[in-house]
Amino acid sequence: MPPSLPDDILYMICTQLWHQRDFDTLYHSALAGKQLAVPALTSIYRMHDVAPVTNRGSSEVDMSAQGRAKVTAKARMDQEEFMTMRWAQLWRTIILSALGKTIFPYAHYIRTLNLEDLEELLQDPKFKNQVSRTFFDGELATHKIQTSGPKKNQSLDPGRTSNALGDIITASTPMLEELSGKIENDSLLRWIPRAPRLRLLNVWYGGALVGAGPLLRQHCHEFKTLSLWGWTHDDADQKFADFLNEISPQMLVSLEIFSYSRIGTESFLAMSCHRESLRELKFGSINASAMQSLNMLAGCTNLTTLLLTDATNRSVDLKNAHNDVFLEVVAWLTSCKRLRSITLRNLRGGQDFLTPMLLENDIRLQSLELKGYAMADARDFHQALANQPSLQELQLQGDSDEVGDGVATLVESLSQLVNLTDLHLQDVSDYFTDEVIGRLARSLPKLEEWWTGGWAVTDAIWQDIATLKSLRRLDMAAISRFTANGILDFILDLGLGNKGLVLAIMMADVDCDLTEKEQTTIKETIAAKVDGRFEFQLLRGMDPSTLYDKQ
Repeated sequence: MPPSLPDDILYMICTQLWHQRDFDTLYHSALAGKQLAVPALTSIYRMHDVAPVTNRGSSEVDMSAQGRAKVTAKARMDQEEFMTMRWAQLWRTIILSALGKTIFPYAHYIRTLNLEDLEELLQDPKFKNQVSRTFFDGELATHKIQTSGPKKNQSLDPGRTSNALGDIITASTPMLEELSGKIENDSLLRWIPRAPRLRLLNVWYGGALVGAGPLLRQHCHEFKTLSLWGWTHDDADQKFADFLNEISPQMLVSLEIFSYSRIGTESFLAMSCHRESLRELKFGSINASAMQSLNMLAGCTNLTTLLLTDATNRSVDLKNAHNDVFLEVVAWLTSCKRLRSITLRNLRGGQDFLTPMLLENDIRLQSLELKGYAMADARDFHQALANQPSLQELQLQGDSDEVGDGVATLVESLSQLVNLTDLHLQDVSDYFTDEVIGRLARSLPKLEEWWTGGWAVTDAIWQDIATLKSLRRLDMAAISRFTANGILDFILDLGLGNKGLVLAIMMADVDCDLTEKEQTTIKETIAAKVDGRFEFQLLRGMDPSTLYDKQ
């Protein structure tokens, strides 16, 4: 009998394959023999949520344009239907395993349960007829929930059905660490005691959390991350404050609300119960009342990541209408010494919130995004950027400055941020010239991704941009007059560090259009040189004769 490896070594090998997301090797390992089946299946179902057949997994697969062109419409439809069948088979297998109807207890291996993916399967147009009948055959027939109304108008209710099936699955997932989906309140209250290892909870409706606080405190001592899409009920602020007070103090590490909610003063005050533990705070859409209560977050000073988005689109002027609140928010930001990433979107006077913080020598930012500001009012902010040489990612979007010195001030500071790897300049770069773009390229040698505008940009920039040996993506949203030869010369200067480069020219002057043959040559050259991709689009809606009047 040939010698075999110890089980712990096999688990280590399969865990390494799990880290690499190597489904194929794990699948064939599961078929290789009984000793390897359990370690392999454990890793496969541990990452079932990113399997190639799921929505999340399939979105990571990038089919080349050439490959797409060779697939006929019928073949594509057949392939999509086949993938839907496999997608359905994956979920059916998980559910049946929870019912004890499979050889191996697949559900037992699950660490991440994304019921939103299951609901998307049930909503998929190809989940019908034979696929649906096969899915709900046998033991699952009684778990198919129809919409209400006259029988002839009834159809599958994806939301209620996914919750019913989730009820089956969660009864057999003792290793569950992450749970997400459009989970109903009564379902969540049943499931929490079943998941003692739960660390992350992502719910669609904030109302699902009502009554969940005490259960999380009692059963889920590792719970630390919460995200929800929104909460629009009138009592959302008080209910969410109750939840924050009911879970264990200093339990929450990360909180994100993606869209609009009515949370505000009461919830902000309740976050003080987690002021020492909270590291990540993201509000994707803050209402007007909550904007005027931002100072209530002043106790949360251990943050490393902060995102604030004003749902009113800059209608709340804290600096002038509520100056006391404005000053307290500024004091709060400057006291967050651990802050590494900050994003402010559509806050009126957003640059004024950031400037004092940028000048704090104890704060070393790595990522900064400011959206919705005017360059004409941002001279101090632009100058203060130079005090954060640790910045690696910078995204700025705001009204451009044609006649002032906004561009010069901004470029002077940007040139000193030598650690930048990702630079996104939207609108604020509208009047960048060849000289400005060349200077930035020479000053920022670590750039990997660069999005910039510009005015009357020509082939003169390519020599400087070719020195960016780590550049992987260049989005040139500049009004440009590039030539095919100039672009090809740039591509031929690329090196190994530029592998996979995406070069997108999005606003080419109509007088400098590239022929189909020239575009094909450029695409073939960049693919051969660095396995890259070329995208090209003409500027539309502007008279070329007036294009350079401002030069």
